[in-house]
Amino acid sequence: MHYSVMLEEAINSLNLREDGTYVDATLGYAGHSGEILKRVKRGFLFAFDQDINAINYSMEKLSKIASNYKIIKSNFLFIKEKLEENGVLKVDGILFDLGVSSPQLDDAKRGFSYLKDAHLDMRMDLDNKVSAYNVVNEYTEADLARILFTYGEEKYAKSIARNIVKARSSKPIETTLELADIIKHSMPVKKTLEKNPARKTFQAIRIEVNHEIEILEESLKKALDLLDINGRLAVITFHSLEDRIVKNLFREMTSVPELVKGLPEIPDEYKPNFKLVYQKVITPSTKELEENSRSRSSKLRVIERIR
Repeated sequence: MHYSVMLEEAINSLNLREDGTYVDATLGYAGHSGEILKRVKRGFLFAFDQDINAINYSMEKLSKIASNYKIIKSNFLFIKEKLEENGVLKVDGILFDLGVSSPQLDDAKRGFSYLKDAHLDMRMDLDNKVSAYNVVNEYTEADLARILFTYGEEKYAKSIARNIVKARSSKPIETTLELADIIKHSMPVKKTLEKNPARKTFQAIRIEVNHEIEILEESLKKALDLLDINGRLAVITFHSLEDRIVKNLFREMTSVPELVKGLPEIPDEYKPNFKLVYQKVITPSTKELEENSRSRSSKLRVIERIR
């Protein structure tokens, strides 16, 4: 079952209007999109995804709610270009939910999970040529260590990278559980008794396979450009690296430049075009955490165009 993270908080934060135009940049299994569509009776919803399985499922789900939507098979990196192709230059709200959807994790064949045995894959877009198998078996030890440390914030990145290279020298590492076992034996025993030791490495490899970090910042800037006055951008992140990118970008877009800070009257051209909707980050309710442990690391930040 797919559980939509912070569903109520995200939908409410978009301040939906019945006649507005909205974008779900990460359709997934249509949890958020379904709720948006129910409320945008005279407006329109555009939804983006690159996973054909998710698109097929969501098409059926959304068609039972209403017909005023369009699903676009594309990475959200092309959000602006694809909307322009559809004659849309401004929208009233955009949602990014950066988590891997539960069906992707639960479908062992997709190779996202370190708990189920499968071929190393982790591609969100199945047309992508590079999979987790390529990263694990073809990247240099130095590149592996860098990815694990940067994208997974993995303390034992060097040790894991060294052991991956050692293991693959006799035969390719083909499955998720093979990789999970190598990770487990690359760190002190007491660490393996805490949260699953493979979590950070799998996260890092998934980010590398899908170019998630490089794509994120550019996509968010395009999304901000698309917002009409009073339009809002809501972003749900799941790890500190993503959250830092969102936090820093939002801070930059809502701040007065240092040059004019402290002036009694800020000239119009230096006033920010955006404001933070919430000063503090929004996190899941206790009830949600009880129902869905996968929500535990999620954070919601929201920004609004004011001029």
